[in-house]
Amino acid sequence: MANEFLEKEEQVLKMLKTVFDPEIPVNIYDLGLIYRIELKDDGVCDIDMTLTAPSCPAADFLVEDIRQKVATVDGITNVNVNLVFKPEWTKDMMSEEAKLELGFL
Repeated sequence: MANEFLEKEEQVLKMLKTVFDPEIPVNIYDLGLIYRIELKDDGVCDIDMTLTAPSCPAADFLVEDIRQKVATVDGITNVNVNLVFKPEWTKDMMSEEAKLELGFL
């Protein structure tokens, strides 16, 4: 059972890594925009995410893209994406790969 859960979580991460901010050539996971992923027994996936800026014009696009892609994971029945702005996002939250890609290293 735990194996199945880890597999599902891995699939959710894989899907999140296919979501890109249209203005930044790095996926939202490596950008550090995903703060929390919670998978529940009933197949509901709750995701807390932030944006690089509160006024990000791509917010609706990103939320919908996440919903659609994560919903394709076997066993996921519903996807709730919550936009949060605390803690405030900084470039320190990016993965090493993202910093390298964007020239911060």
